[in-house]
Amino acid sequence: MRKEKDFIGIAEIPADALYGIHALRAAENFPDTTLFHIEWYQAIGLVKEACYKTYKSFKKAVIEKKGNDSNIIRQINDYVIEAMIQSASEIAKGDYFSHFIIPAVSGGAGTSINMNINEIIANASLKKMNLALGSYNKIDPIEDANIYQSTNDVIPTSLKVAVIGLLNQLEESINKLRGKVEALENEYRNTMRIAHTQMQDAVPSSYGVLFSTYSEALSRDWWRVSKCFERIKVVNLGGSAVGTGLAVPRFFIMEVINELQKLTGFPISRSENLPDATNNLDTFVEVHAIMKSHAVNLEKMMSDIRLLSSDLITDRDMSIPQKQLGSSIMPSKVNPVIPEFAISAAHKIYSNDILISSLCAQGCLDLNAYIPVIGHALIESLKLLIAMDKTIAENLLSGLEINNEKAIEKLLKSPAITTALTPYIGYNKATELAKEMREHKLNVFEANSKIQIIKKEKLEEILKPSNLLKLGFSLNDIEDLA
Repeated sequence: MRKEKDFIGIAEIPADALYGIHALRAAENFPDTTLFHIEWYQAIGLVKEACYKTYKSFKKAVIEKKGNDSNIIRQINDYVIEAMIQSASEIAKGDYFSHFIIPAVSGGAGTSINMNINEIIANASLKKMNLALGSYNKIDPIEDANIYQSTNDVIPTSLKVAVIGLLNQLEESINKLRGKVEALENEYRNTMRIAHTQMQDAVPSSYGVLFSTYSEALSRDWWRVSKCFERIKVVNLGGSAVGTGLAVPRFFIMEVINELQKLTGFPISRSENLPDATNNLDTFVEVHAIMKSHAVNLEKMMSDIRLLSSDLITDRDMSIPQKQLGSSIMPSKVNPVIPEFAISAAHKIYSNDILISSLCAQGCLDLNAYIPVIGHALIESLKLLIAMDKTIAENLLSGLEINNEKAIEKLLKSPAITTALTPYIGYNKATELAKEMREHKLNVFEANSKIQIIKKEKLEEILKPSNLLKLGFSLNDIEDLA
């Protein structure tokens, strides 16, 4: 064990731990067991690396202008700067994550998160220099690792970096899913089905039409997600505690975003109003609401497919892949686990939306103290959406099949098909035909043959898929079939 102290007192730290007293106190104060998202952890490493590289440039500029005068700014030795740059880069790759002991739910506006990272960077750098862990007189977690930074600009900026990376993945996953849906739309473009309204038979349609509705919804999802980048790219790095840049060199404020852009490859920009970007988190509310829209569309699609492929549908024509055993007691039972996963995840996202909205509104005056939980919920929703898109595309739609013969047979037996005849024979005669079909369990051709409502040839022509799928009818259609 080693001993570390702060103004509160002394604590014992495991000898080989890269975390220090600040992280230890936080872990004791916040006994949550929910794991902090590694994507956010890695993003903090990128932000720290950008800060150290900017400090290095600032130090060089000061020396060139004023000479090597240590009284002008805090002079961190070059070898310490390089060690911290390397350590921050390693965090950005996910290294040392086991030494990050702050849980997902914490208090203090993210100070514990920032300090745990600072301690890891300081100790990892000390280790590189063959110095004892905890030798903070050589590399201090606050004086050195936190140079010209504040929790209040590092933590929200790193959250946005993590979110941008995941939004890129979400865009890609939506497009892959949309490609699967479009393939089904093309494959079953002319496979007829009976549409349903309020869970009752409605009018003739096709599976191509049904899948086209999902495709259009996913297109809107992609478009909306693509617009998120404009909002989320604006950060407050350099703003320090409340966005005024107090105690931060103007050089640092102007240059640190450029370094972060280089490291991430993202079009990140500095807010024109750093105090606003520090105390107002409505951007996260807006972005999550867009993500929620995607969850809504996925749930709708999964609920439809779950129902159409279920045993509740008599002589169903849609089947989905059998992915795993469905019961520990009922032999050969297989459940629709992919739709159930997606629907469950969607409702987790809805609850996250309420959480994010309410906690963003809880921001008080110049800061929001709840960014750790806000950030965790936001990243969780993004990862859930990416997972939903992936499993729906790979484990459900790739093996979805429709029996064309069964679909046609069901359509022709549904009395609702007589709706297509109303422009030609009128509502009352169509009702008479539908009644005959329902009472005697006949298809439309059999019923018409029995009561002779319309000529067989005319009926066959009207009920061709190409005519049923026309957008409305024209006068020429009526005249041609008169």
